Amino acid sequence: MEPAISSPNPAEQLAAPAKPRAVASADKHIWGIFIALCLISVIELYSASSREVGSSAFGVMGPIVRHIVMLVGGFGIVWFISRRHYSSLIPFTIIFAFISVGMMVWVMFFGDFVNGARRSLTILGIGIYPAEMVKISAVLLVALVMTWNQNPKQIGITTRGVEIAAGIVLLLCFVLVKQGLTNTLLLLAISYSMMIVSGVKFKHLIIVTMAYALCGLVFILFIKDSNGENRYDTWLARIERHSEGNVPKYDMPVDGKNRQEMYSYMAQANGGIYGKGPGNSREASRLPLAFSDYIYAIVVEETGLVGGVVVLVLYLWLLGRAAGIASRCNRTYPALLVTGMAVMIAFQALFHMGIVTGVFPVSGQPLPLISKGGTSILVTAIAFGIMLSVSRTATRQGNKTREIKEEGEALPENFDGKNPMQL
Repeated sequence: MEPAISSPNPAEQLAAPAKPRAVASADKHIWGIFIALCLISVIELYSASSREVGSSAFGVMGPIVRHIVMLVGGFGIVWFISRRHYSSLIPFTIIFAFISVGMMVWVMFFGDFVNGARRSLTILGIGIYPAEMVKISAVLLVALVMTWNQNPKQIGITTRGVEIAAGIVLLLCFVLVKQGLTNTLLLLAISYSMMIVSGVKFKHLIIVTMAYALCGLVFILFIKDSNGENRYDTWLARIERHSEGNVPKYDMPVDGKNRQEMYSYMAQANGGIYGKGPGNSREASRLPLAFSDYIYAIVVEETGLVGGVVVLVLYLWLLGRAAGIASRCNRTYPALLVTGMAVMIAFQALFHMGIVTGVFPVSGQPLPLISKGGTSILVTAIAFGIMLSVSRTATRQGNKTREIKEEGEALPENFDGKNPMQL
């Protein structure tokens, strides 16, 4: 007689360990945008760096080799951060902010002069621009403060949380304002956007706006540059020159004050609809800062209106994709992180394009990932890595209760606030 086959014990089935949940992949759209911007950067910077070739020890390939090395380093940072849980950022936020502010204060008094102002410091022969670090520190700190100060009675932020966040932003603006008005306005725009996303009440937004305006007036009237001159006079002169409408731009003579914008307009006009082709820029050899503050003019000259629109769409696509990810996060902290990082990159790109095309008055602002600049590339890479980390590890709507619980266990206390942006 054959032995009876025992049926599975239901108790044993329940006790059996569940299969490990597959690790989610990072958002492919954000990865694609990062890679596309890097490729555009390599192609366009080769043309835009022609003014630097003569001073390079490596000849024609010197500037682009250095830039590729920075992009490869940035890719490594993106990959490393994207493989970590976004909660691992929490212990380093305060440390990173203190380092950034400390460097910024040092630069205010002892920094190296760049374009007429103290903007950088040199460590081991490498130039570091703390202003770029301060912007990402603002995003990390505001996200942390607003997550700590969730309203227990309803979705949103407490009054105390709004006050602390606004105070931190104003403090960072104070150490940043000497670097230029554009960076300060960019920081205010980033913080304002994050407050809207976090569910701050309308009346609190009005109060914050008034506080920003009042402090801005004080900064404008009393902040002096490294030469002891009032920055207000410099900003006012740029605005007045920008608003001159009696003479068309194409009829204005090129002089020492306007040559950057005039050569930039010539480059864009030369590009037409389809451009002159990569490497065929006419103005790159005489446009000052073509490789950084005016690289978008070279992009338009070589790829035309079509290429310029493609670059614009990439940054807007990043912003829209991040907003979609944030709207599906269950918790506030990852939603604020991904929104803040995307806003920082997209707004900076829009500022750069607005300045180059003549929408805004002249002011230095690199185009994220495309302009040359070590600190800018590394900071942008950190931002992309954080967005990819959130896209991979933050729990989405519709996921199982077990996954939501696992995410909550990975976060410290007071980080379980419900995302006010959730659709």
